[in-house]
Order: sequence, then structure tokens, then C-alpha cells
Amino acid sequence: MSLKAQLDNDIKAALLSGDRFVAAVLRDFKAVILNEEVAQKKRDEGLDDASIEKLIAREVKKRQESATLYQKAERAELADNEIAESTVLEKYLPEQLSEADVIAFIDEAIATTQANGPAAMGQVIGSVKAKVGNSADGATIARLVKERLSQA
Repeated sequence: MSLKAQLDNDIKAALLSGDRFVAAVLRDFKAVILNEEVAQKKRDEGLDDASIEKLIAREVKKRQESATLYQKAERAELADNEIAESTVLEKYLPEQLSEADVIAFIDEAIATTQANGPAAMGQVIGSVKAKVGNSADGATIARLVKERLSQA
């Protein structure tokens, strides 16, 4: 079953169970998918699952950043809402890799690209992101690559 079909089924299930919050979050995300399909001129064929996963990761990151800003502004009720929305969307992402697993991919990429020093950071990050996809956060990858290359 495609991710888009799974979202449709989950919206129906949330509505039938009376969970208006989950239904609203998923409906809002369906609007994000529609906007992206229109922007990419893929309205008829739709987006593939990998593209939808990227959108989910982007939306989760937005909500986490918003929650952080709300917490700094001492607006706990708004931060809690953002975190709850983020949690609903995270269910559709692949399981996140541990830092140890990401470091293994980074070491492999450094060996493959023969990178040495911070100048090769972009090349290593690109290689790692291509292998792990949405299974690891980009900021985490960047931080770990920087640490590994500064040790070299």
C-alpha cells in the first residue's frame, strides 16, 4: 500500500474513532502533499513514497523548530500542540538510525570519497544522505560529519 493510501485510510480511521486532532493533522498534511504535487506538476500521477517521506521529514522538522521557539517564549501550550502534531507525522517516517549507525555510514563515505578535512564536508554529507535517505536527520548527519572530519 502506498504511503498516500495509508494516509487516506488513517484519516478515515481517525474520523470514525472520533480522534479529530489526528484527522486534522493528517488532512493538513494531505494539503501539503497536494501543494507539492501542483508545484512539481505531478498532480495526475502523484508523488512517490520517497518524496512523501521527504515532505513528512520537512513538516516534522518545522513543528519541532516551532515547538522550540514556543518553549523559549514560554508558551508551553503552543509548544505541546506542535510536539503532538510532530508525533502524529513521525509515525509515517522510517525508523531513525542510531548515531552509531550513522557514524558507520559516515566512515564508509569518508573512506570511499577519500575525504580529508572540513573542505570535503558537503561531499561526505551528500554521500551519506543518499545512502540513509530519511532514516537520519540532516542536522545530525552534518554534525557527525563535521566531528569526524575534524578528527581526521
